[in-house]
Amino acid sequence: MSNGPAAPAAPTFSKPLQLPISEEELKRINDYLRNLTPEEILSWAVEHVPGLFQTTAFGLTGLVAIDMLSKITQNPPPLIFVDTLYHFPETYELVEDVKRRYGRDVHVYKPEGCADATEFEKQYGEKLWERDEETYDFAVKVEPARRAYDELGVKAVITGRRASQGADRANLQPLEVDSTGLLKLNPLFAWTFPIVEWYIKENDVPRNKLLDQGYRSVGDWHSTQKSGNGDSGERAGRWAGKADKTECGLHKDYFAMKAAARKKLDQVSQDHSAATEQHSNVTATLAAVEASA
Repeated sequence: MSNGPAAPAAPTFSKPLQLPISEEELKRINDYLRNLTPEEILSWAVEHVPGLFQTTAFGLTGLVAIDMLSKITQNPPPLIFVDTLYHFPETYELVEDVKRRYGRDVHVYKPEGCADATEFEKQYGEKLWERDEETYDFAVKVEPARRAYDELGVKAVITGRRASQGADRANLQPLEVDSTGLLKLNPLFAWTFPIVEWYIKENDVPRNKLLDQGYRSVGDWHSTQKSGNGDSGERAGRWAGKADKTECGLHKDYFAMKAAARKKLDQVSQDHSAATEQHSNVTATLAAVEASA
């Protein structure tokens, strides 16, 4: 005796997905993924998505994905960490905690030609983030990420973005394609912050110690502060005093940022080199004057 109509069969997709993905196929994929749990989305991605990596700054949502993947597969997508050179010490500690806990290697990419903040500031001057924030974002985040994608053969990345974070993320879909053709998988797109916190506590996932010290979201030390009374939003404390800033650059139009930043970076580098040369000339002149006195 029948107990009712059988459940419709799950749609089938090529393994791996054939790139580039058409708008029609993308819609079909999202119609399917939208009804799955984050674990199911990740399982589907591991099976179907070519060139899959996880980019992470080790925020809570990214950490949830790392933990979930550790339970889904013995060969999780490789991790990419963009080191801006201005992270808090606690963030670097967390990277090491994650590597130990999950036995993971991490591909670390820094601004081109810079091993540390001192070298970066020799090239671009001090406090570039105050003088030209868009150019700073490109130099320390976007360019290193794109270099990682090119060198590692990245075709798709797992992100920690969620719709409840608001602003540009409010209409987030499970799978997106950016202007460069890069696939962006957002497995926790439908989760709210309380659910993320619950998962972190329930599964004893490593987290940034700063979150226990009044910070709600952690980025670079110079643009992150503790959230104050009345602060709202999951990313309170990030980019303080800049209500119109909601993204660091990784999820903006790459080609537009590249064109604008390259022009500015060349000028910044030239101006800094000219200032350094002028300083050297003045120093040499003073030395000559003192020697002849």
